[in-house]
Amino acid sequence: MAAGDCRGSVLIVEDDDDVRGALVAYLEAEGYSVLEAADGADALRVLRGGTVCLVLLDLWMPNMNGWEFRAAQAKEPAVADVPVVVISADHAAAKKAATLGVVASMTKPVELPQLLDYVARYCAPAGAA
Repeated sequence: MAAGDCRGSVLIVEDDDDVRGALVAYLEAEGYSVLEAADGADALRVLRGGTVCLVLLDLWMPNMNGWEFRAAQAKEPAVADVPVVVISADHAAAKKAATLGVVASMTKPVELPQLLDYVARYCAPAGAA
């Protein structure tokens, strides 16, 4: 399957309801199917239960943070290969994210055209034939 052909959803993992809601609204308006999780534990449950083509991951969250999520994801063969883009307000953490094996990292506030470029590399819009 070529990049951008995945018919799955984008999983947004973000504990801030306003940020998560804005990202969901933007991506859905662009035609993507979107799933949500408020922390890493929720994200693992969602990831295990559906077809996800890309994870947009905040690092600093309660319960299970982004670092812990990536460690757990890597140990599960069924979901280990789902690509992850880190989105963090912490510029240093975003740079360190490369050690997590992510495909990219972005800092908040998110540049929406750049975000859409990353999503398009790994996911097809929901209505794409």
